[in-house]
Amino acid sequence: MIQLQNLEKSYPSGPGRYYVLRRINVEVKDGEFVTIMGPSGAGKSTLLAIVGMLDGEWSGEYHFLDHAVHKMNVKQRAELNKRYIGFVFQQYHLLDNLTVAENLDIPLSYRNVKGSERQSIVADTLDRFHIVGKKDLYPSQLSGGQQQLVAVARAVVAKPKLILADEPTGNLHSSQGKEIMDLFKKLNDEGTTIIQVTHNEAWAAYGDKIINIVDGWIS
Repeated sequence: MIQLQNLEKSYPSGPGRYYVLRRINVEVKDGEFVTIMGPSGAGKSTLLAIVGMLDGEWSGEYHFLDHAVHKMNVKQRAELNKRYIGFVFQQYHLLDNLTVAENLDIPLSYRNVKGSERQSIVADTLDRFHIVGKKDLYPSQLSGGQQQLVAVARAVVAKPKLILADEPTGNLHSSQGKEIMDLFKKLNDEGTTIIQVTHNEAWAAYGDKIINIVDGWIS
């Protein structure tokens, strides 16, 4: 599904360059559950953003589902992202001016799902995450943990082929965290490919393999 070859990310720094990622070579097969671990500032979130096509400023080669991402323009990458990828951000990234239900509807609208079907899918997802009572509230009216639950629900609502999760349980109680990880495991068992960033060894154990990054290098 994913092949990264000699992928690098850097910024100008004085006379030289500061490298965030160096010579990254990674392959993720369809249906794998991969965990990225490493100390803060190692480049984990940057790598996830590149894989999710949210960051286009890098060098090297990236193939995703037979698409040569490194040859695509910004619009083409955005279309690929909307069609295949669900992203759980560390800082939620919910749309403040939309209700919980409306936030969940956004990924479905990108995939041209009919209105009546969208309502049904949103209702099912609200029920699955036990947030039916929050559907008409806005993100500012929710606790951090509730916002993260909504963010995870939004990532999975359209049944993406790939879920990218950046510290998805960071703001949740341990019981809520286990609930989210169990859900990810179930989705993975059903065929969804998952790449997560976490510091939690117990959550890392849910995956098939661990990629360790230190100072921008895979160790």
